[in-house]
Amino acid sequence: MEIISLNVVPQCSVVTWSSKLATKRLVPNRSSLLFSGVKKSRLVIRSGNSDGYVVGENDDLGRIARRGESTSKVLIPGLPDESNGEIAARISHSHCEWKPKLRVHYEKAGCDNLDAPAVLFLPGFGVGSFHYEKQLTDLGRDYRVWAIDFLGQGLSLPTEDPTTMTEETSSSEDKEPFWGFGDKTEPWADQLVFSLDLWRDQVQYFVEEVIGEPVYIAGNSLGGYVALYFAATHPHLVKGVTLLNATPFWGFFPNPVRSPKLARLFPWPGAFPLPERVKKITELVWQKISDPESIAEILKQVYTDHSINVDKVFSRIVEVTQHPAAAASFASIMLAPGGELSFSEALSRCKENNVQICLMYGREDPWVRPLWGKKIKKEIPNAPYYEISPAGHCPHDEVPEV
Repeated sequence: MEIISLNVVPQCSVVTWSSKLATKRLVPNRSSLLFSGVKKSRLVIRSGNSDGYVVGENDDLGRIARRGESTSKVLIPGLPDESNGEIAARISHSHCEWKPKLRVHYEKAGCDNLDAPAVLFLPGFGVGSFHYEKQLTDLGRDYRVWAIDFLGQGLSLPTEDPTTMTEETSSSEDKEPFWGFGDKTEPWADQLVFSLDLWRDQVQYFVEEVIGEPVYIAGNSLGGYVALYFAATHPHLVKGVTLLNATPFWGFFPNPVRSPKLARLFPWPGAFPLPERVKKITELVWQKISDPESIAEILKQVYTDHSINVDKVFSRIVEVTQHPAAAASFASIMLAPGGELSFSEALSRCKENNVQICLMYGREDPWVRPLWGKKIKKEIPNAPYYEISPAGHCPHDEVPEV
């Protein structure tokens, strides 16, 4: 992976990337790597305002020098290759109990780097901490790195059924195949809704009680929204935020704190137990979206480079869908209210509090197009903006070298 750096105004980077190189990575040290050969001249990244120029798809590297710009070439190292003797950070898995019956699963690496900065990764919808294992093995060599599973996703699903059956229902031969489809909520799950507000509070607990200090936080898709939301409401716990194709919208229903009267018009806020109508719809939808063929098709959409091996991601997603609480958790997530702050409001709050923000967007994302990142860039002109190609909705997994 190559970056060609151009003259830029402060914190307003203009870069181009090439994903095909003529030589392999030579040195594992990131600090001073120079590269002079390139196999393919299709350089497609462009962003921000700059006093330099941007190399487009049809530009050739040889034309750069003739135009007179000051240009340097730097090789971005790949992931640690243990077969070549490079040392990768070891990932360990842990759980912490935030509330009764609600265990937060997380992965960590590099925690022996006592004086190094703390970095926290937040996953997108439908995945979990496993989606950042490439970052943990790499960045864990120099930093202290964590990645968590949001409650209701990954391995942070409920450990017990949040509902129970009435005597009449439990005596029936037709037992519910899923947790959360019972008739009565367990006391520990009362008012439990897998929502933006819950995840924001979960991150607060994790930063304060597990990490124990302010962090650099990065989030992809849904995780990007949660990262921004958390930074907006707890700026003292955040050193900086990186948004990776962050979704600018989540939650289709009104927030009860933000719009109490409007929220009362909607009979079910995503809490347990699921209403009968929601159960039937969930069963139908879940049967479709949890099918391995559907999962494979979704991955094909969000990964632009189909040569990327996503077998591990695929198997981990399939594994999670087989959890008895997965279907009801999905229903809660889909029908949960939005956050107390919209994405735009969270962004404005971060701007007011001088929270440092970095933007990274896969150019070929079919869901959250770079247009959204450019809108954020207009709102916060000093935010570095990187548009990566070829890359889709999950640039951290598709082009982790970047």
